[in-house]
Amino acid sequence: MRYAPKIREKRWSVEEELRLIELWEREGLHEFDYSDREKPVFVIDTPPPYASGRWHIGAVAHYAHIDMVARAYRMLGYNVLVPFYADRNGLPVEVQVEKAYNIRAWEVPREKFIEMCREFLDRVERELVEIVKRFGFSFQIWEKGTDSPEYRMITQATFIELYKRGLIYEAERPNNYCPRCRTTLADAELEYVRERTTMYYIKFKVKETGRDVVIATTRPELLPACLLVIYNPRDERYKHLKGKHAIVPIFGHEVPILEHPYARMEFGTGLVMICSFGDISDVRIIRELGLPYKVVIGEDGRMREGAGPYAGLTVREARERIARDLEREGLLVKKEEVEHEVPVCWRCKTPIEYIAMKEFYLKQLDFKEDLLRLIDKVTFYPPESKQLLIDWINSVSADWPISRRRFYGTEIPIWYCKRCGEPHLPEPGRYYRPWAERAPFAKCRKCGCTEFVGETRVFDTWMDSSISPLYVSRYLTDDDFFKRAFPVSLRPQGKDIVRTWLYYTLLRVYQLTGKPAFRYVRITGMGLDERGEAMHKSKGNIIDPMPVVRKYGADAVRFWAAAEAKLGSDYRYSEQHIQTGRSFVTKLWNIARFVSQFPEPKERPKLRPIDEAMLSALNGVIGRALRSYREMDVFVPANELFRFTWHVFADHYIEVAKLRAYNAEGEFSEEEQRAAWYTLHTVLKSVLKLLAPIMPFVTDAIWRRLYGGGSIHRERFPSEVEVERPELAQLVEPLMRFNSKLWSYKKSRGIALNQPLEARVYAPAALRPFEKDLLVAHRLREIIFTDEVPDEVQREGIDLGDGVYVEAA
Repeated sequence: MRYAPKIREKRWSVEEELRLIELWEREGLHEFDYSDREKPVFVIDTPPPYASGRWHIGAVAHYAHIDMVARAYRMLGYNVLVPFYADRNGLPVEVQVEKAYNIRAWEVPREKFIEMCREFLDRVERELVEIVKRFGFSFQIWEKGTDSPEYRMITQATFIELYKRGLIYEAERPNNYCPRCRTTLADAELEYVRERTTMYYIKFKVKETGRDVVIATTRPELLPACLLVIYNPRDERYKHLKGKHAIVPIFGHEVPILEHPYARMEFGTGLVMICSFGDISDVRIIRELGLPYKVVIGEDGRMREGAGPYAGLTVREARERIARDLEREGLLVKKEEVEHEVPVCWRCKTPIEYIAMKEFYLKQLDFKEDLLRLIDKVTFYPPESKQLLIDWINSVSADWPISRRRFYGTEIPIWYCKRCGEPHLPEPGRYYRPWAERAPFAKCRKCGCTEFVGETRVFDTWMDSSISPLYVSRYLTDDDFFKRAFPVSLRPQGKDIVRTWLYYTLLRVYQLTGKPAFRYVRITGMGLDERGEAMHKSKGNIIDPMPVVRKYGADAVRFWAAAEAKLGSDYRYSEQHIQTGRSFVTKLWNIARFVSQFPEPKERPKLRPIDEAMLSALNGVIGRALRSYREMDVFVPANELFRFTWHVFADHYIEVAKLRAYNAEGEFSEEEQRAAWYTLHTVLKSVLKLLAPIMPFVTDAIWRRLYGGGSIHRERFPSEVEVERPELAQLVEPLMRFNSKLWSYKKSRGIALNQPLEARVYAPAALRPFEKDLLVAHRLREIIFTDEVPDEVQREGIDLGDGVYVEAA
């Protein structure tokens, strides 16, 4: 009997991926069924990506993981909602637009700048959607991102609710401020970089004694804002200064000298000047002591009137000018180069200043203990990633400033009475733009005035992002679905935004609902280049994913993304490993083409021991893969299936069983032949299903050709196969060693693998159940199964290792 493969194509083509993408769209394969009440709902709070630039391949790998989890949970029997929409608010987008057009936001009319942002976002979002589709992500693509009226309505409604409950207040206090972006920043929006700078050693006169003391600082431009000089209570050098006063050089005002534990004895001279505001420690000490602060740096990053003759200069210009003046007057003792950490804006990398401004704040200090208890109700993958969140919660030291003096963001929905200034909040339910539209009130409830002024500030972008689980579960818009979908099932995200997106979401959703926002949190590491460095445009090490996918295909890239690193660890880009993924795709195609020659038995035949051993080994893979998928882990399934499919199933079982499958010489009964067919198809079908979330293209193409017209992505994961002797799985590794020894021996002797070996072979006794299969597969005359090989054979025969001997001729 001749056997012809059902799979006619001899090679897998990357072009097949493009055809499948079109087919999936026509079939509506990935659409979410809101009406399905049979399956449990599994909602993934997909990270809305900032539409501020094209993804690099590390970002593709991150979203590929999310798609793999979504596909896996569909095959576990869930109705999976995995929406994809862009984060289109806030500073990241504005900074990119300013760079693209070489402007500053305040230099053009607000409406025009908003339109420029919108056009830029539309262009970038189209590129993101193109990547999403090309890599086979089974997301539901939503056109309404975080800047849509629907999304912004929910953000504003949550603000109104928390404002009415007294959790939001307005206050003037020092804040992190980016002079370039001209806006307040939360602590979570800061990054810290190490930079080299100059330390200036400056003479201060002690008023009471007339003697000089020397204070070291990196910021002489803050001398006009100096409020206090401190030393450590344990520093014996300065005990005599307690209660005295220092005269600030150049500016001449007196400041008290006090003991304070913040002063580090080993830093500089041990004396520290406290200014408003040099760093966060200055802010804390000034608050602690209730000192009135002096503002000498303005919102534009220039010195203000309080800086005297230096007013109008930039911070850097003032620093250089004051240093020169100190040197000229003999007040600068020395200068030295030092390296220290500097907080910078998370988007434009400008060093921040601390500026006293009136802003809105959301209470968070009052909720720290609640959140620490709340997260015990959430399961983290990997479990150790939970500590990242705990550490951040414990570090929070101030309420969250939520207002921003920018333009492209959700507006704060407040109008103020033009006469008395009373704030008025509208009823929630629609999106409001107070700076651009009339107030929805007839008159002021306090004074009766009929004129109002709209708020011009917008929200911190995390005020929008932090309600993403409410948005995707239809909070305020579909009560029925919200009850089924909330708390959402999964928050997948990178470890770099634990302190922002994860923390703020848990805080806000808890304040609004009293519940955790999600059941599971999955934290991934960072995408690195081949040298192990984070990918950044500034470094020039960005890897564009589109040339890679055109060369190797999406399945190859997805396999690399899954198999490269354990969940939670950083993952390196490796073109060599992507090539391995492509080779695996080819191997899978060739295996399937071979198996497709043989009909799949409609009924299960009586299996041979080697079949049971293979199916028992398969059961172990199924169990480990399903357990890992349930725990959101794709690293284990990717590597397990690669090893089993290639190195166990293809390299050993197929090689041993193929002669039985063909049975050209009639050495096996028809039932034994069908047993080989049954095992081949059972293993292949299971492998295809288990690999489908990771490599959706090649698995679907094979499935449609071999097992019907439907998609593999509508199938359920395989169950373990019933076998009479599961203990035979323990013999798979010894079997593989035996095969490898004989193949190596034949190769070393120039004997073709399909040629007979006339010598007697000794093998471990445990392999006796496989006798007939091994005799036929290796073309052996005789195998002696024993664990006690005769001495003369050990002396005169050829020891292949692992208890395998070939008797000397």
